Order: sequence, then C-alpha cells, then structure tokens
Amino acid sequence: MPKSLLPRLLRHLLKLVGVLAVVAWSLVPIGLIAMSSFKSDRDIFSTTGTFSFAPTLANYQALWSRWGDFFFGLWNSFLVTAGATVLAVGVSLLAGFAYSRFASRGLQASAFFLIFIRLIPPIVITLPLFPVVNWLGLNDTHFILILLYATFFVSLGTVVMRTFIDQIPRELDEAAMVDGASQMQIIARVILPMAAQGMLAVSVFVIVYAWNEFLFAFIFTTTKAKTAPLVISEMIGAVEGVEWGVLFAASTVQLVPVLAFVILMQKHLVAGLTAGAVKG
Repeated sequence: MPKSLLPRLLRHLLKLVGVLAVVAWSLVPIGLIAMSSFKSDRDIFSTTGTFSFAPTLANYQALWSRWGDFFFGLWNSFLVTAGATVLAVGVSLLAGFAYSRFASRGLQASAFFLIFIRLIPPIVITLPLFPVVNWLGLNDTHFILILLYATFFVSLGTVVMRTFIDQIPRELDEAAMVDGASQMQIIARVILPMAAQGMLAVSVFVIVYAWNEFLFAFIFTTTKAKTAPLVISEMIGAVEGVEWGVLFAASTVQLVPVLAFVILMQKHLVAGLTAGAVKG
C-alpha cells in the first residue's frame, strides 16, 4: 500500500467514526424512548429485557384514556407553533429585506443588537415580563406564546433572511421599480419567490423551538393554552406516581411530528445553517 494512501484512509476512518458517534448520540436515546413506550413497566426496568420483550399498546391506550389533557396540549402546541412560525417568518422576511437593501449607522447598530439579545437567557426577560402580561390580561392565551416564540426567533431569522436576500441581484429590484412596482410588490413578486428556501430554513428553526419550548409555556399558561411539553411535565409530577410507560408513549407521540418534519426539511435546514458560507 502506498504511504500517501494510508493517511487518507485514516482521515476517512476518523470521519466515519465521528459521524457514527454523533448519530448514535442523537438517535440512541430517541430509540430507547420509542422502544420503552411499547414495554410494560416490568420490562422497562429490566436489565435483561432491553431488546427481548413482548410489545404492548397498553401505554398508548392508557395515555388516551387517562391523559386527555395531553392531546389537548398537542392541539395547543400546533396552534402556537403555526402562529409563531407565520409571524416570525413574515417579520424576518421584511426585516431581512431592510437590512439587505438599505444601509445606515442605525441599521448597523441594530444588527449588532439583534445578535446580542439572542445571547440573553430567556429567563432573564421572562420574570420581569410576567406582571406586564398579567396586567394586559394575556396570561394563559395562545397569543402570548405566539408573540414570545416569534419574538425570540426573529433575530436569528432576520440574519438568515438577510443572507439569502443579499444573494438576490439588486438589478432585479431596480427593474421592478422601473416597471412601477412598490417596495411591497418587489418583496412579494421578486424577493419572496427567490428567498423561499431561506423562509423554509427559518420556519424549521421556529417550529422545532416552538413545538418543544417549556419555560414560557410553564410561566404564562395554566389550563387553556398549556402545551404538550407542559402536560408531559405534569406526568412526571403526578401525585399517584410516575407511569413511565405512559410517559414514554407521550414523549414518542410528541416527538414524531417534529422529527418527521425535520427529516423532510433537512435540505433547507442545512441551507439555513450554511447560508452565506460561499458567495457566488
């Protein structure tokens, strides 16, 4: 074997080992949760029955019969996630267009501010915000969660959309203006179709975050707008004890929609993560 070939093979082998390690780190816990949802309580805690067990749907039946709040929470999660995604993507598109097409010191300063506020932990703004939300009568509503989730991700969404819009030639804007198009018509007819991939990337980020978010839902909701993650936390703190099989079944049901969505949209997710890395 040539000496120059050995280092190359070692690099490929190390890359393969690294990829397998990352995949195992991500998928093994998910696989164990899904597998445990089909086990009886005895098999869940058995040290010898990890893979050899009799599958059962009893946990899903118990989830349906005894935890109706969970499916109500799933519906709330869907409403909040859909609303937050539409709001965040729409605002990010408009803000990204402004940052891409206009230049001023104020815009440059606010761009830095967008990055800065994204680094602030949510709990820092949550506690001072609670009395304001309570005074406005927005506690335990879908609207407050939609507003908070969208606001939390507009900063990242704006940066992503600005990167995509930067790649759209300004000559197209100018040609549309010559034809008499307004700024909103330029956004709708020129920018939006060509930046659709960026919008999909932003929507993936928002959906994954909003679907799984717990802190805001825990603080700002009680009954009417509580989401699926909040109901799962109630299962853990149940007075009669934790039903682990039912808990794993709920976690699996809550995980499947967003996991399937991410798998279907992985191309756009990668595009959003690598946006601006290469300029043509």
